[in-house]
Amino acid sequence: MRYSARVEYDGTDYEGFQTQVGRRTVQGELERALGRISASGRVKVDAAGRTDAGVHARGQVIAFTWPGRRDATQIGRSLDALLPPDIRVGPLRRVPADFSPRYRALRREYRYSIWNGPASPLRERYALGVREPLDVAAMVAAAEALVGRHDFSAFGGGGRQPIRTLHRVRVRRRGRQVTIEVVGHAFLRQMVRRLVAALIRVGRGQSTPADVVAALRSRQPAFAGAVAPPQGLILWRVTLARTTSMETDESRRDDDDQDV
Repeated sequence: MRYSARVEYDGTDYEGFQTQVGRRTVQGELERALGRISASGRVKVDAAGRTDAGVHARGQVIAFTWPGRRDATQIGRSLDALLPPDIRVGPLRRVPADFSPRYRALRREYRYSIWNGPASPLRERYALGVREPLDVAAMVAAAEALVGRHDFSAFGGGGRQPIRTLHRVRVRRRGRQVTIEVVGHAFLRQMVRRLVAALIRVGRGQSTPADVVAALRSRQPAFAGAVAPPQGLILWRVTLARTTSMETDESRRDDDDQDV
């Protein structure tokens, strides 16, 4: 049986999603729990995207092939009992044997939170604290220039295929909370956090929207390779293709390097 599910996790205490020898990761915890349930040993978990150390997820999508006889409800209950409290798996559903969340993902939505107010330990566990007022209007103008299909070499970690499509980059303020939403098909390594770092520079008045456009066109590391801290970033939602499509083929061509 092949199963898929959405996963939520607090990435604060993890070295990212992907398994790393000698390090605590989300994938490692999922595979450890499934291995304890299964009589046949390790169960490999695939995901729609990798998240970097300290990055969170609300809508990560995973899949695994189950070698045993337990049904989805029994597996889900066992996972609830065995997983640490900062990882939770939603209801399991049957999927085709060749289902890959990575290649079925049409869009991935990330949200980055900024607390634009006085120091707040609770808020800043899941947001970047910025004390000086941010010029959100300027950030909006810079964000709009990033939408579309571009060579994002300036904001990526050396991906083999730097041309990516961003469907939406939106900056919103609600009180002292500023949220940056980035929706795209696939991302280069640390691309979202590099884009956020550039937009924050604009909000602080250190750069202009025109500077961001120039950096994008230069294809050189933008703003000395600045990367926003991980705690404000959440993999918010993954939109999946219902069936194999042209979009799925594009995922393979783009060689999804995301490790945001």
